[in-house]
Amino acid sequence: MIFRQLFDCESCTYTYLVGDLASREAALIDPVLELVERDVQVLSELGLTLKYSLETHVHADHITAAGTLRQRLGSQCVLSSRAESTCADLKINHGDVIHLGSLAIEVRATPGHTSTCMSYFLPEHGMVFTGDALMVRGCGRTDFQQGDSATLYRSVHEQLFTLPEATKVYPAHDYKGRTVTTVGEEKSFNPRLGQANTQDEFVAIMANLDLSQPKKIAVAVQANRNCGLNA
Repeated sequence: MIFRQLFDCESCTYTYLVGDLASREAALIDPVLELVERDVQVLSELGLTLKYSLETHVHADHITAAGTLRQRLGSQCVLSSRAESTCADLKINHGDVIHLGSLAIEVRATPGHTSTCMSYFLPEHGMVFTGDALMVRGCGRTDFQQGDSATLYRSVHEQLFTLPEATKVYPAHDYKGRTVTTVGEEKSFNPRLGQANTQDEFVAIMANLDLSQPKKIAVAVQANRNCGLNA
């Protein structure tokens, strides 16, 4: 498998490139509009054909490059079936499997940060891409886009913490320079979702975060429902 972790300094967003060695088919997870040229260059240099842009959710802090990549490279935009979107080429549900050549990507619904959150699990490689559902020693907020703290707690504990503990967790963001964690680490050390915290304790933690709104929320959510086009 081909794997690259790419970073946007403005929104602290990770974009992930995964590809199949034999077929040279690839997917980008959470591509960022301002970094299209970087991603196109990486794909070209590695001799890869972009088949899918996979969104972990409808983002509020940056605008996706999925629609622009479709125009440039003929790739398909992939988004949760729960998203209010008419532009997605493939609307996915829990239990779906996405194929890149022989590479299988399992779709796990992990709502709670938003109602549209999906995680992508590669069982043969022990990797899961969790969006904002589970981050390094943290998680995404739950106070907009049909977010719900109790739902997020159940999503993480039922869909992510049940994976093998050595599974590497790749989040959509990190604000402290951390790049990867594991399921086992987060079960032990995540101060919100791990450490034997109950659902009620987690709900109380999330209710007292007192966070400001993301800077781009006014434009990003609607733009991302349209695959980042006409942003």
